[in-house]
Amino acid sequence: MSMSDSDSSSYAGADYKSFKQISRERLLHEMLRSAKTGDSKSTLKVLIMDKLTVKIMSHLCKMTDINGEGVSLGEDLYKQRQPLPTWDAIYFIQPTRENVIMFLSDMSGRTPLYRKAFVFFSSAISKELVMDIKKDMEVLTRLGALREMNLEYFPIDSQGFITNNERALEELFGDEENNHKGVTCLNVMAKRIATVFASLREFPSVRFRAAKSLDATTMTTFQDLIPTKLAAGIWDCLVKYKKSIPNFPQTETCELLILDRSIDQIAPVIHEWTYDAMCHDLLNMEGNKYVHEVPGKSGGPAERKEVLLEDHDPVWLELRHAHIADASERLHEKMTNFISKNKAAQIQHGSNSSSEMSTRDIQTIVQALPQYSEQIDKLSLHVEIAGKINRIIRESGLRELGQLEQDLVFGDATTKDVIKFFTMKEVRNSVRERKWILYLIKMRKLFSARHEIRHAAFSLFQILNFIEMSQFMQDITHENKLRLLMILASVYPEKFEGEKGQNLMRLAKLTEEDMNIVPNFRMLGGQPVTKKSLTAAFGLKFDIHKKKHAARKERPGEEEKWQLSRFYPIIEELLEKLMKNELSKEDYPCLNDPSPSYQGSPFSGPVNQNPHSMRSRRTPTWARPQGSEDGYSSDSVLRHASSDFRRMGQRIFLFIVGGATRSELRVCHKLTEKLKREIILGSSSIDDPSQFITKLKTITTHEISLDDIQI
Repeated sequence: MSMSDSDSSSYAGADYKSFKQISRERLLHEMLRSAKTGDSKSTLKVLIMDKLTVKIMSHLCKMTDINGEGVSLGEDLYKQRQPLPTWDAIYFIQPTRENVIMFLSDMSGRTPLYRKAFVFFSSAISKELVMDIKKDMEVLTRLGALREMNLEYFPIDSQGFITNNERALEELFGDEENNHKGVTCLNVMAKRIATVFASLREFPSVRFRAAKSLDATTMTTFQDLIPTKLAAGIWDCLVKYKKSIPNFPQTETCELLILDRSIDQIAPVIHEWTYDAMCHDLLNMEGNKYVHEVPGKSGGPAERKEVLLEDHDPVWLELRHAHIADASERLHEKMTNFISKNKAAQIQHGSNSSSEMSTRDIQTIVQALPQYSEQIDKLSLHVEIAGKINRIIRESGLRELGQLEQDLVFGDATTKDVIKFFTMKEVRNSVRERKWILYLIKMRKLFSARHEIRHAAFSLFQILNFIEMSQFMQDITHENKLRLLMILASVYPEKFEGEKGQNLMRLAKLTEEDMNIVPNFRMLGGQPVTKKSLTAAFGLKFDIHKKKHAARKERPGEEEKWQLSRFYPIIEELLEKLMKNELSKEDYPCLNDPSPSYQGSPFSGPVNQNPHSMRSRRTPTWARPQGSEDGYSSDSVLRHASSDFRRMGQRIFLFIVGGATRSELRVCHKLTEKLKREIILGSSSIDDPSQFITKLKTITTHEISLDDIQI
């Protein structure tokens, strides 16, 4: 038996592997494959998990992967299970008292449910629970393994993970008077983040955003100290790992930067124009699941089909971070190229006659038919998705809205432009409605000579009127109005003080529920809605020079090939400064001073050799466009993910408390290529705009008054 992670020395000297690939191989090889030893080699096996670990497994492995390691059945720990006394059981569970009790009840007594048990805990188990297991001698004789896997995170991408703290915004940024839930949330989060470093055998230098104000005139709140407290919690776990995990690095091998959602309030609500972000923003997807209709079999009714837009889809891998206009163009080119060069496609579209084909051509077509069906289905799926997104953009007037959003962020628009935007929408709707009424009256007179035609035509025009007006009235939805005002509140917070903010929200015709979200949004950024300076009641502020408001500066050297693509998340600047050793040590202090041998950002540039990291790694860089005989080419080589990997410097980990965005994940991929260092984004969750807004509703603001302060 072993009470620690399995030895990672097997990874030394191997090809570099990505963060997600290492995590996957740990589950399949270190856990499942390790149960195929001795007399258990040919025994049937059942995998037993709890609610959390089944999610971890589903993020990393398919059922076919699990079956390939000799597991025939998957079971829920808390559901009634059939006794399988000739089978071996592999338990992948959290180290909680409830789970240990369930395990002991399965394996104790004269008639255990299974022949032998291999137990793997997702994180560190307490000594008390270990003693409970050791007390039962019958269980001990049936144990094949007892290990801490230290893998309690959820990879969502080759360079991204979440800790699944979906209520982090509510529990951490909610009522200041009750911090108990917040402390518990941070403890769970710290433990799960630490398992990332245990899995990868990485020991980070830990940097974090310091409290915004530590002077005598301003109160420091629990929210101000969230990154500080989380950094301390992670450090406590890492110190224990250094003592308990074999081959765990004793000096720094990577960098960790801890932020919270208040660092960038705009990124979660602004429209991001990449293919990935548009899919999740506009198509009401559940996670990465997209549902569409396909023709029924034998000419029957259409059937609903679910597909996952994930790493196994090479078209998705290539286009996900492309601007939606660029993705649409490239999809059109791919489809045209595929049909023009693929022989099976040519027959399907009748471009070649059978009399002109040689025997070799016919043989090539027969061999290509199975692949043809799969390839054309993938391309057709993405053509359909891109078409649907472009239609929504066109019908809902998103381009005009998106331009105003970006102008606000870069200081090229003001509150007056937002008021004008809302006012013009109302005027247009009113004018359009009057024009349609006059037009319908005219047409009714035109067809008055024939009663039947008149009514048929009038009904037709009523339908057209309804369709046209429906599309126009949806030019800007309530959610889009709210998102625009949230951006305005972030750039111009003074415009939302007192009655001014209420008037703006009334002009936008927000519901009462939506109007309550804006103060919560401002509170998240630490604006005066939530806390006041001790001297605020007596201070005077003079603003002699009126400055241009801008939440972002134009980035020199950044080409804007596509419209509405100049916005960038704040983390892009922070990561670049971190790499150049220009990140303020006062605003972003380091919890542990790196040792002199540490080869981090102060020494800049990619590092070819990494003597400290105990697990190898590799980061994918997708091949550039290349042709193929069947016409099915891709920037990422569409038939499979590219095996072209490049050695990177030491990893950078970035963790955002309170939810990350698709744009921030895109930036991590972009900077990995640019800076030649694998950047891994972690967060409590990854939120689309509608999810972020829903979570903001749960925050309860508590305004601090001078009466609350004890002097």
